[in-house]
Amino acid sequence: MADTQTADPLAHYPEWARNLARRYFTKTINQFVLHGNVRDLVRTIDEKDQTAYVPLRQFLSEDLFAGRDVVLFYDRSHGIHFADPASRADFNRALSGYDTIFGTEYAKKMPKDPARVFALLDNYIRLRLADGKRIAVVVDYAETIIPMTEAASYSAEDRTALVYLQKWSHDPILLEADFSLVLITENLTDLNRQFIQSPYNAELEITLPDADQRSSFLDSFLGTGGRRQRYEALSDVPPVALSQNTAGLGYVQLRTILADVIENERRMTFEALSEKKKELIEAEAYGLLEFVETDYTLKMVAGHSEAKAHLRAAADAIRKGRPDVMPMGYLVSGPVGTGKTFLITTFAGEIGIPMVKLKNFRSQWQGVTEGNLEKILTLLRAMNPVAVMIDEADAALGDRSASGDSGVSSRVFGQIAQAMSDTRFRGKIIWFLVTARPDLMPVDLKRQGRAEEHIGLFYPSTREDRVELLEVMMKKTGVRVALSDVPDALLDGERTYSGADMEALLTRAKFRATTDLAEFLAADNGDAAAATPAAEASGAEPTDNAAPGGDGAAPEAAPAEPAPKKPSPAEAEEGTVSGEVLAAVVEDFVPPTYPLQVELQNLVAVMECTSRSMLPERFRGLDREATVRRIEELKRLIGER
Repeated sequence: MADTQTADPLAHYPEWARNLARRYFTKTINQFVLHGNVRDLVRTIDEKDQTAYVPLRQFLSEDLFAGRDVVLFYDRSHGIHFADPASRADFNRALSGYDTIFGTEYAKKMPKDPARVFALLDNYIRLRLADGKRIAVVVDYAETIIPMTEAASYSAEDRTALVYLQKWSHDPILLEADFSLVLITENLTDLNRQFIQSPYNAELEITLPDADQRSSFLDSFLGTGGRRQRYEALSDVPPVALSQNTAGLGYVQLRTILADVIENERRMTFEALSEKKKELIEAEAYGLLEFVETDYTLKMVAGHSEAKAHLRAAADAIRKGRPDVMPMGYLVSGPVGTGKTFLITTFAGEIGIPMVKLKNFRSQWQGVTEGNLEKILTLLRAMNPVAVMIDEADAALGDRSASGDSGVSSRVFGQIAQAMSDTRFRGKIIWFLVTARPDLMPVDLKRQGRAEEHIGLFYPSTREDRVELLEVMMKKTGVRVALSDVPDALLDGERTYSGADMEALLTRAKFRATTDLAEFLAADNGDAAAATPAAEASGAEPTDNAAPGGDGAAPEAAPAEPAPKKPSPAEAEEGTVSGEVLAAVVEDFVPPTYPLQVELQNLVAVMECTSRSMLPERFRGLDREATVRRIEELKRLIGER
């Protein structure tokens, strides 16, 4: 009996609902903002004490606020609507009185705009609270009611809605009465900042379900009868494995996957599940996240031996379940063409966890950029463990002092910086910031506690490194050429070739070999075709010993020139390239050169590297003060301030 009396009546509620109830009982807050996974199902207990999953609106009206006398909903599309007919009838009676007093005709046509709706609600709420009624108001799509915008851009409607909400939040009468106001939005950053920063409301995040919660949902949905049997007969993925491999998905998405198997009889394999998960998450992120998929591993990276050794050790730690030894993030820098993006992409093939790439999440519309980023960060937290690559990070992330864009860049910077420094996700969300100009990035993102490990990549300088790079690029491009036929200018010359340069050279050589063969074959066929018409045009019978003198003696034939050796069509298709062709391409190749910019990118990467052992030998002994002076000189020479 004692256990029954002390049992928590809120125990079956989600964490956010328990927090809402506890905050409400303090009688100091009556406004709550629900954000995050608000379009998903909510776990509850039905009338038969069975686990059920229902939409958020149904959970609020039939469970959390089931004891209220009136539960009404409002959004711009539907206007005011009610949880039950009795509440609707009561409101209509009050509406008739409002029309009589204020000379309106709202009983004939209910308004939908926030200014007039909130005026109606203010009158109705106060009237019914005076009668001892208990009321809950739910405002959905709150970002359309009090959108995030600069104060100078507020419309009269925005100001009116904001004033009503702020007035209700600290009105003593409403705080003492049994009244609650819930606003629902997916992204907190989409709401008016003045409202969000108010101490009189509480923001509660509805998170995506974790593995245990997904497992409970799968057990509830499949049950123990025919539905489970049908799923198990059509799926190679057991329910336990399905719950473990669907991080980042909500209950609705899980139900979609299950229904596709059970109703459409589409067989579920681990490969099909992986593709479906990526499709659903990319759609959920509005196409702003892209999964990095590659068949390459770090074995495909030439040179950079120290960086590869570190990343292999990091991948091993992740596979062993040691996130605590991982850095919060990496800064990967170096001159253009050194394979920064490729290195991180191949790392995705080593770690055994998903890697995503942030696409352009910026928008020209006020508040959309911050909302996009909040959505992405919410998904990343739910998907962990996950690696995140941000290419051209110096341009993508902004900084604290950015101006000229109404503060968007500084707010983006703040969101990213906060996410990167959340130690709860050490080794679970691994950030890779990739840039050729780390000096342009704010110190706040590069400091320890965020991008803790700084890796520098540089052009190959030794013959061994160049040979290794060439072999890797031959595999990548499908070009075959004997190393003994590779010109010394490519492997030992003074000119430095990046991986991008070598890839371009090999592709040109393959193109040259293919086009030379086509021209040779065309010319050969043309000569053979021309010989027959010439003979036919003479009208002479062909003879073995025709002679101009008529004596039948044949003139002495000139010795035939040896035919040039050409690769067979099969060899050309396979990518075989002769040493002569490659030498000609190397001699002709003029890479776009920006020596000052490349030198600057080299030196800033050296200065950023946080491990001396990961620097090439030629950079380890550089005088740092002299290097800083040279960097400043280079910036002046190329016109940077």
